[in-house]
Amino acid sequence: MRLRNLILLTIIAPLFLALLTFSLVAIKSLEDNVRNRLEREVQVITNVIGTTLSQALTRDATEPLEESLYSAFSFHRIYGAYVFDASGREIYGLGLGQALFSPETIREVAEEGKMRAAYREHEGWHYYSALKPLLSATGEIQGVLQVNRLNTGIENYTGFLSQLALLAFVIGAAGIVFGIWWGFRRHIERPLERLLAVMQRVEAGDRGQRAEAKGPQEYERLAVALNGMLDAMAEKDADIEARRRKEIELEKRLRKSKKLAELGVLAAGVAHEIGAPLTVINGQAQRLARRETLDEADRAKLGRIRSEVERIVEIVRQLMELGRRHNVEKEPLELSDLLATARELVEEDLEQNAIRLELDLAPSSSPLLANGQQLIQVLTNLLRNAAQAEGVSRVRIHSREQGGWLTLWLEDDGTGIADQDKPKVFDPFFTTKPVGQGSGLGLSMVHRIINDHGGTVGVFDSELGGAGFEIGLPLNDNDGGGTAT
Repeated sequence: MRLRNLILLTIIAPLFLALLTFSLVAIKSLEDNVRNRLEREVQVITNVIGTTLSQALTRDATEPLEESLYSAFSFHRIYGAYVFDASGREIYGLGLGQALFSPETIREVAEEGKMRAAYREHEGWHYYSALKPLLSATGEIQGVLQVNRLNTGIENYTGFLSQLALLAFVIGAAGIVFGIWWGFRRHIERPLERLLAVMQRVEAGDRGQRAEAKGPQEYERLAVALNGMLDAMAEKDADIEARRRKEIELEKRLRKSKKLAELGVLAAGVAHEIGAPLTVINGQAQRLARRETLDEADRAKLGRIRSEVERIVEIVRQLMELGRRHNVEKEPLELSDLLATARELVEEDLEQNAIRLELDLAPSSSPLLANGQQLIQVLTNLLRNAAQAEGVSRVRIHSREQGGWLTLWLEDDGTGIADQDKPKVFDPFFTTKPVGQGSGLGLSMVHRIINDHGGTVGVFDSELGGAGFEIGLPLNDNDGGGTAT
């Protein structure tokens, strides 16, 4: 049951019932009081006139009888006075209401010797009439006096008062009920509906909903408390989500570290097994190249053999670097200096492909605490990848410092990286370059170095149209230059 109906049934309805009962009892008491007063007045008048009429009947004279009856009309609302003999025949009478009582009733009063009074209606008029036996000095019944008082005004007054009181009660009760309904609707039900609507939208998943703090003070406090609870829930959800992402990221880093560690063990074994044969091949190729009997074509082939051997050695070295535990020795550095050095190292690649490099670096508030050689390697690998990508004519690097972190974006206007390849770009040996043009270890080295610095690295679609890499590095050495695998 709704609260509004419950209040009406348990509080308002019993209150109105009590008021109605009290009003009816009060009106009934007023009506009885008026009637009793009327009856007492008629009885007193009848007794007074009756004494005079008894004497007039004893003298058997008409004039005293007539004077006594006329005297009755001096009283308020006496409209009829009649004298009957003991058999019920009229002796003399004046006014209205002569036929209110039958002769049999008059005879019964004469026989009983007691006054009788009653309310009567005759020809649309309402009377209160009293019959009083008239006694002689010796106590004999000489006749019966009938006195009629018109009570139409009193009855109409009490009846009208009852109707008016009942009408006023009904109108007042309706007004009170409407006022209570309107006030309940405006000040209680609507604020509750607004709060309920907010909670339902929150339940449906819209966690950004907030209640409007307006209305009665209690509802303002309730809305503020609800908003505070929702804000606390939002903060808790954000904290849980941040922890979940952190755990996911940590799990990814652990898996990658484990993979790199396994790769390092494998690389160490491979280096041990093929190191000696590669050295022999390189040495023999060098000795053969010194022979004067060889033509230039053979010398070129031997040079190709030696370059491929060196390439194998470099790949093995990079594999061992990926899997080895590194101690990051940090020092204060300026990002602009690091970028200038990296630019010099890849300048030839940029010029060969007519690539324009744009720098937009934010003003530095504090130096970057990092290993310069490793960060230069990161920047060099990324720039070289951009220079070797298809369709690149423009490379943009911009940075921002916020919350103790340096964020660096490197973007190009090439063809970009396919969505299905983005999760694998930092995996060892993954490359989209043709066979023989890349080992697939460059971005793995980037990931490992940034990881060692306690930072983050990710790939995204650049607004220039190509690939974009986002690097985040802490400006301070919060982990004391920790290690990563």
